[in-house]
Amino acid sequence: MQNKLIDLTHILNEKITAYPDTEAPKFEELNNVAEHGFAELKMTSVLHVGTHIDAPCHILKNTKSLDQFPLDKFIGNAIVIPCQYKEEISLKYLQSYRDQITKTDFILFFTGWQYKWNTSGYFDDCPVPTIEAAKWLTKFKLKGIGFDSFSVDKIISAKKITSENMPNHYILLEKEFLLIENLTNLDKLPGSLFSFQCLPLNIENADGSPVRAMAMLPATFMTIA
Repeated sequence: MQNKLIDLTHILNEKITAYPDTEAPKFEELNNVAEHGFAELKMTSVLHVGTHIDAPCHILKNTKSLDQFPLDKFIGNAIVIPCQYKEEISLKYLQSYRDQITKTDFILFFTGWQYKWNTSGYFDDCPVPTIEAAKWLTKFKLKGIGFDSFSVDKIISAKKITSENMPNHYILLEKEFLLIENLTNLDKLPGSLFSFQCLPLNIENADGSPVRAMAMLPATFMTIA
């Protein structure tokens, strides 16, 4: 029986929601088939746009860029933890998933913010782990965590990032967790383990990268929604 693929990636265009004080991507048609015999688009963008990964060197000096990780860092088993009705992701709540967390490579947090993509509501405060919860996650052999929202921390201006106002970034990136942001379609995933991948572009010294994140599921499964 054939596996089912679920695309967890927002499409990139000039109208997507961009993080405060950063730029959305820009596209320019350099050539087209009618005039030049071939089509070619030019894309100008920061690396932290759309569905993307943060590397440790995005925040921390003298740490790894994405190209310094082996490919298997971006592939593994995953679980979804629903938190769309939470104000915060507490340690106590995460501890109720301890058994599943010990068996997985990635945790994807379903906050419900995927439904607010490309609206002003996407900038509202969404559920993020408490500092206590983030520190607890570092005890596990996780490759990374992901969100259907902007960040593992509360949204602030990109011009004002410090360890005080983005503590979870510092805690998790120091342990070489991948942080996958702006995922979508998490409501279409099962409540059990599934195969997940989020391969970045192979860019030298990349502090981040857009990804094509996807889940591979058995043909029959039950969603978390």
